[in-house]
Amino acid sequence: MAKLYSYKEIAEHNTENDLWMIIDGKVYDCTKFMDEHPGGEEVLLDLGGQDATGPFADIGHSDDAVKMLEDLYVGDVDKDSEPTVVPRDDPTSTTTGGEGNGVMILAIAAVALAVIYFYLNKK
Repeated sequence: MAKLYSYKEIAEHNTENDLWMIIDGKVYDCTKFMDEHPGGEEVLLDLGGQDATGPFADIGHSDDAVKMLEDLYVGDVDKDSEPTVVPRDDPTSTTTGGEGNGVMILAIAAVALAVIYFYLNKK
């Protein structure tokens, strides 16, 4: 039988040296994976000690990424425990995985407009 962890226990593991998260009711120790994470360690740190099910699903991880979770598994969430809010140094800091998309869209639009302007004013 899998070890059960309370939300409070999991919330205590929210630093770069000790990072756990919940995905689909299972608890994963992601500490050693932070350097390898393609999205960067900041994404993991923002979700450390919390339920990351939604963000994990939203990104659309590959089957290989899901399989990698097997090696990080440490137990299950005790669903009877009381959910806990993980304290953050900067409560306004959130990471969704889509940072910079707005700037990228504006840059592409600016280049497209410059190209159109160039060709319309070409003599």
